Amino acid sequence: MDLKTIVGAGVSPALALLPASMDTPTARVILLAIGLQESRFVHRRQIGGPARGFWQFEKGTRASRGGVWGVYLHAASKDRLAAVCKARSVAFDPDAIYAALEYDDVLAAGVARLLLWTDPQPLPPVGDADAGWALYLRTWRPGRPHPQTWPVLYRQAVAQVQP
Repeated sequence: MDLKTIVGAGVSPALALLPASMDTPTARVILLAIGLQESRFVHRRQIGGPARGFWQFEKGTRASRGGVWGVYLHAASKDRLAAVCKARSVAFDPDAIYAALEYDDVLAAGVARLLLWTDPQPLPPVGDADAGWALYLRTWRPGRPHPQTWPVLYRQAVAQVQP
């Protein structure tokens, strides 16, 4: 899926379900960069792994507080996640959310934005690819990160948001 399509079909509708303060150029850039890094907006299911959706969320567990469970339990995101689930007709339950991520790009983008919202540090300014990478590592905690692909993908995201 190209970036214009994912913005129109996933990112913009998701951000419209969240408080207006969450819809910023910085948020859009990092959402697109992470989606590109995780799936290239091609794979809705992780190849050989458990992650789902273009942002490649794992379900996690209540104990790990990672993945869907992390956004579901976090005080900063849980009420907003409930509202997004209601708007998308998805039960407010980690199992239901996890299952829907594979097919519902609006839900997936909303969960991704909410995960970013749980990070105590502010989003990095547009153009700061290194700070974006640090945010990605801190919030997504990829098992096998590929730092060599990030700069090009990040620039693509910036170009989409700030043509």
